[in-house]
Amino acid sequence: MKVTFLTAGTGSYHCGACMRDNTLVTALHRDGHEVALLPMYLPMQLDEESPPQESRVPIFFGGINVYLQNKFAFFRHTPRWFDALLNGAGLLRKAASRSHMTSPRDQGEICLAMLRVEQSRFTKELEKLIDWLAVHEQPECIALSTTLFAGMTKELKKRLGDIPVIAFFQGEDTFLDSLPEPYRTGCWDEMKERLVECEMLIAPSRFYAGVMSKRLGISQDKIEVLPNGINLEGYGNQQPPDGPKAIGYLSRMCRDKGLGDMVDAYLLFQSKGNFPECRLKIAGSCPPGDEPFVKQQKQKIETAGLSHLVDWKPNVSREEKVRFLGSLTIFSAPMRYAEAFGLCLVEAMASGVPVVNPGGSTFEEIALATGGGKTVSPGDPGLLACAWEELLSNPEEATAMGERGRRGVEEHYSVNAMKDGFLELAQRACAKTTSRQP
Repeated sequence: MKVTFLTAGTGSYHCGACMRDNTLVTALHRDGHEVALLPMYLPMQLDEESPPQESRVPIFFGGINVYLQNKFAFFRHTPRWFDALLNGAGLLRKAASRSHMTSPRDQGEICLAMLRVEQSRFTKELEKLIDWLAVHEQPECIALSTTLFAGMTKELKKRLGDIPVIAFFQGEDTFLDSLPEPYRTGCWDEMKERLVECEMLIAPSRFYAGVMSKRLGISQDKIEVLPNGINLEGYGNQQPPDGPKAIGYLSRMCRDKGLGDMVDAYLLFQSKGNFPECRLKIAGSCPPGDEPFVKQQKQKIETAGLSHLVDWKPNVSREEKVRFLGSLTIFSAPMRYAEAFGLCLVEAMASGVPVVNPGGSTFEEIALATGGGKTVSPGDPGLLACAWEELLSNPEEATAMGERGRRGVEEHYSVNAMKDGFLELAQRACAKTTSRQP
């Protein structure tokens, strides 16, 4: 197949959707399919090898250009060579490191404009994208990494022929609900209108398919489910750690991802004194905007006199991540919102590490499919601490749970399972457009 993925980059921290798309595209490329991965807004921050083609691809709807074109009419008419200067990877990464300074109003304006892109101030950017697709890619199918790109579907079909467009859900509800009015309601309403133009909608879990079905008024049987998959190379190959027990966290170091609850649970856990040598290991992305919150967590740990038991590893590489997970006894990432998938949980299970996480979201689905984790009621660090203590007190069960999780990930959440599932869905989407042709 000839498939082009349009993927929103982050520039400064690892993103589950970017990593999923890169893993999937790389696997498809190795199987001989003609695939392309086009970054949108910002460069992608990846921890794995990318397909060779990516190095020659420009960034589309570059974040600086989009911001300036939204604010100032002058930049809507600048030549392409000038726009290309503003799309330099280094400049965009620097801008991304200051993205926390962008106002919610700016984000709302740009998001709504992208959902109405043919009527927006970004038509020049749309022309660049369509020209590249027509000349360089000529895809049989286009995959949008987020349904927030669905505003391009009508123009893509109009200009490139009636090719199928597949849109992935990836946690849009959390972002949209954070926007101020009138942009929040405007974006939700516009997305409902635009998604009907896509041949297929895909969610990474049954849970999230249900969430978006209700929010958008779409029948759940109109949303396909394709779990995210990971490249298993390196995971689970480490020897069991010989040192002290360790409880670990791997995700963006911010409040919403549950870092504060993780620290609070560890302080409660240590206050009981039953496993005084057990360490807390924290790793993950830490953009500049999250540094004040991280500083607060470090202060809480220092006040409790536990700094010597806590390790911090920001912005780890893939190799460092694999080693980090292999050093853990238990893993948790107590997200405070309904995560669409939770890639870090699967990565921990692939390493043979038992997972304890709040229930009520996708994690229950993953735990049931793999047998590699247990749930506690959300929003209570004390329950999380009790669950850690129970597992540490029963090492045989912890080991068995970790092994069940490792096997479950191999069966349900490998890159090969994701690749095969995507090809089946993409072929069905292509068949829909073929059947419409006279």
